[in-house]
Amino acid sequence: MSVRFVSRPLDASRRRFLAGLGGVAAALALGLPTPPAQAFDPDRLRQSMQRLYGQGGLRVLEEWFALLERLRGEEISVQLREVNDFFNRRVRWVDDINNWGSEDHWATPLETMGQGQGDCEDYSIAKYVTLKQLGVPGERLRMIYVRARIGRSQITQAHMVLGYYSTPDAEPLVLDNILPSITPASQRSDLDPLFSFNSDGLWAGGSTQSRADPLARLSRWRGVIERMQSQGFT
Repeated sequence: MSVRFVSRPLDASRRRFLAGLGGVAAALALGLPTPPAQAFDPDRLRQSMQRLYGQGGLRVLEEWFALLERLRGEEISVQLREVNDFFNRRVRWVDDINNWGSEDHWATPLETMGQGQGDCEDYSIAKYVTLKQLGVPGERLRMIYVRARIGRSQITQAHMVLGYYSTPDAEPLVLDNILPSITPASQRSDLDPLFSFNSDGLWAGGSTQSRADPLARLSRWRGVIERMQSQGFT
């Protein structure tokens, strides 16, 4: 979606954003188990990419494999920056209706890389999965649905970003496909959080406890997981 982001002094909207994300961050203190880095089968992924997108898709997939190899063991700041840049530079934003013929389609990372285009959910999912592949603990990552204000107006649009929390109580960093730099949440006064989720839970507003199983409540996320498994993610 075409959204222009602006910075404003600390105000009520920023405090609401931080308060909402603070509830998400507090959920990290609940003792949720840390899953291992999500595994994948390189040969199956190559076969799936070849079948769906041909040699062009395979080239991007090999670049992704090389990215993972290069970033393993790097500092988290480097991993965040490089993963954010990888998808922001290689994926062109396009509306779902023009990309998939559907009003709201959530793509797997393989589909996003193969298409070479996607919308905010696709960027966020691809970054989330990639960082988990690098061993970033899943409980430090949340895909956050927000209402994004356009310019100085009160007009808002639905948008998704990825949040990273260095500690349960830390201010999250926001990875976004619109704003190229990774910014602390306090600098995103244009965003109001609605809910957040990852593979382990789903949080609404300022709640400190997961409200539901995300696979049970979010059919599109469940569909992404199922297609990932069929494509070579295990």
